[in-house]
Amino acid sequence: MSASTRLVAALAAMAMAQGSAWGADDGAELQRLRTQLQELQKDYDARLKALEQRLQRAEAAQAAQAAQAAPSAAPPVAAAAPAPAVAAAATPPPVAAPATAATSAPTAANAFNPALSLILSGGYGSFSQDPQTYHISGFLTGDEIGPGVRGFSLGESELGISASVDPWFSGSMNLSVESDNSVSVEEAYVDTTALPGGLRLRAGRFLSAIGYENSKHAHTWDFVDAPLVYQAFLNGALQQDGVQLSALLPTDRFIELGAGLGAGGPYPSSGDNRSKPGTATLFAHTGGDVGLDSSWRAGASLLWASADGRESDAYDAGGTATATQFSGTSRTVIVDGIWKWAPNGNPQRTNFKLQGEYFWRNETGALTYDPAAAAVTDRYRAVQGGWYGQAVYQFMPAWRLGARYDRLNIGNVDAGANDANLFLPGYSPSRATVMLDWSPSEFSRWRLQYANDRARYGLTDNQWLVQYQVSLGSHGAHDF
Repeated sequence: MSASTRLVAALAAMAMAQGSAWGADDGAELQRLRTQLQELQKDYDARLKALEQRLQRAEAAQAAQAAQAAPSAAPPVAAAAPAPAVAAAATPPPVAAPATAATSAPTAANAFNPALSLILSGGYGSFSQDPQTYHISGFLTGDEIGPGVRGFSLGESELGISASVDPWFSGSMNLSVESDNSVSVEEAYVDTTALPGGLRLRAGRFLSAIGYENSKHAHTWDFVDAPLVYQAFLNGALQQDGVQLSALLPTDRFIELGAGLGAGGPYPSSGDNRSKPGTATLFAHTGGDVGLDSSWRAGASLLWASADGRESDAYDAGGTATATQFSGTSRTVIVDGIWKWAPNGNPQRTNFKLQGEYFWRNETGALTYDPAAAAVTDRYRAVQGGWYGQAVYQFMPAWRLGARYDRLNIGNVDAGANDANLFLPGYSPSRATVMLDWSPSEFSRWRLQYANDRARYGLTDNQWLVQYQVSLGSHGAHDF
């Protein structure tokens, strides 16, 4: 018998006992009380049973959703990861998630309202060479390269909005605000959260999961600027408007496979308003833990891009720029790896991270030199590569020291009749960078960086950068 039934029975017994002391004239009143008490008991039991059934259904639905969202293979624990960008150096990072991972079930804080975050960034730059004429000799790049501007300036500030929509979908958007007051949509996508077999589909605009650094937002970088290979081959980062499907395999070791399709437009593709995709990607990531102290991740990626009149500037020996247009195909292979270490897996006091990526690109098609005047068009084939390696050491709480080396290989370039127009020196652009940053809390970071940049033939640029970053609002943890 339930507690509620026992309570009602006791009340009834008391009522009957009291009734024995009444006179016969009160028998009708006693019967009425008994009837009301019985009806109250039936109604109470029915309501309690209905609530118990609703609770059981809700618990079963939540358990089923959690089982579908849980990964079937354990990714590497980010034991040695220093706090990325504005995340606290003294706060242990989360378990590693694949590059396509997104927030799953809603929490009490954002069950009905989206999580809002704002990253404010800015700083100061001093350069021995004019940053307005910055280029990478021997490479036809996009327009989003270079160290920034002289003096004080705003950096890239980021406004993020994300939420779980229902048991099937979650959504996220990141707006980028530049120092010139321009606002652009960096990412705006919908993720599935309940597909079987470890599958996840992303649709919208997103940073592709190729390589390691590509899917990271600028405020999570360990240095102020992107590596030279990302600037030369991806115009900073590959952004796709399309779909991306990834699968987390049910294996003991973390293994993620994925592919994506994107519209034409962003470098290294070009040409909007066409039905055929402009970019296609394939990627594979694997990783795991080594004892309690170390974790690692490695990957390989392939990017195919179609260009139709892609615009770039070619520079002569004196640094004078001339416009070019490329039409053809671009294929890029990326190999990446990262290793993280922290004593006993606890990065709060000290940790170390070693990271590197290698790029190889083959472009084939036709190049038009100075299309507005000379308009010399001929074949173009370029096989070029490059790499970077970096290490970041947190030597005490809140303080990190980092070093990075970038190098590009001009490779083999055949421009036909335009060989005489393009300045193609036997030169390998390079850059050496060191940085020191301080994170007084999980919501702020201050960084001092020096780079010896030799991206321009015959010129050495001594670059001094000071950067600040602060985080406001609810900002989710970052990937491994």
